[in-house]
Amino acid sequence: MQTLAQDMKEHSFKPVYLIYGEEVFLKNSYKNRMKAAITGGDTVNLNQFEGKGIDIKELISLSDTMPFFAEKRLILIEDSGFFKSPAEELAAYLSQIPDTTCMIFVESEVDKRSKMFKKVKEVGYVCEMGRQDLGQLAKWAGTILSREGKKITGNTMELFLSKTGDDMENIKMELEKLISYTLGRDIITAEDVETICTERVTNKIFDMVTAIVNRQTRKAMDLYEDLLTLKEPPMRILFLIARQFNQLLQVKELMGKGLDKGSIASKLKIPPFAAGKIMPQARSFSKEAILSYVNLCVDAEEAVKTGRLLDRLAVELLLTHKY
Repeated sequence: MQTLAQDMKEHSFKPVYLIYGEEVFLKNSYKNRMKAAITGGDTVNLNQFEGKGIDIKELISLSDTMPFFAEKRLILIEDSGFFKSPAEELAAYLSQIPDTTCMIFVESEVDKRSKMFKKVKEVGYVCEMGRQDLGQLAKWAGTILSREGKKITGNTMELFLSKTGDDMENIKMELEKLISYTLGRDIITAEDVETICTERVTNKIFDMVTAIVNRQTRKAMDLYEDLLTLKEPPMRILFLIARQFNQLLQVKELMGKGLDKGSIASKLKIPPFAAGKIMPQARSFSKEAILSYVNLCVDAEEAVKTGRLLDRLAVELLLTHKY
């Protein structure tokens, strides 16, 4: 990220960039900042593409076209799939991009073994926008609050982040709510956080997993219905349940090796408060029980993808399963 910031500051751009990773907020933020820095708001020399099926020959032709009364032509390509499937012609071309063109790829997923990934790394710059750790998020959120004349203690910030999770877009929205709610006051309290901040979906998933393994079927189904009411897609719910069980399994194994909360958090790249919440849950369940549900999640996903079950029914069967 520092390289992107430096290139924008010096207005000296590489021929091609790849911005990828899980943190959507950061990806969008840097994409928009790079676009503004390169084009200066000029849309005549801006070409944007999104989704799979983009014509590589058209990209190459545009790249070879001189910009119209401008220093650079920007070609912005999002979620192309070029870094997950063969794109040899484009990969070969990247070494020949003229000085008057800059290509920026913004991708959700990449294969680091792909020719495109290796070529961008060779001739341009690759930047992964991963989830930020607790310290980085707390510092970023604290800076936003400070600009608004607000103060918050470390404990209250930890409570706030435990509710919002590590999604920066969600954190930003919850901060805006907190700032508006505390209008006229400079101190943000734990009571403010409890009152105004929406509990994140993953907290409900955590409670759902507890209910599943404790065979509290009614409670698990009620939580599922709550998430469906919030317009959460069944397959995303299944993904989050699977992720929670996998995380439980990892924590269980690390605890068995004698690792403490801080070490587990560092090893799994999760906030310490998250590790502290998962550890008691991991103690409550046998490794066999957790493994059973990890496998059930895999089976449920496969059943949906192969058309044997509808997504909603697949999750319902998982919630009511008795291992």
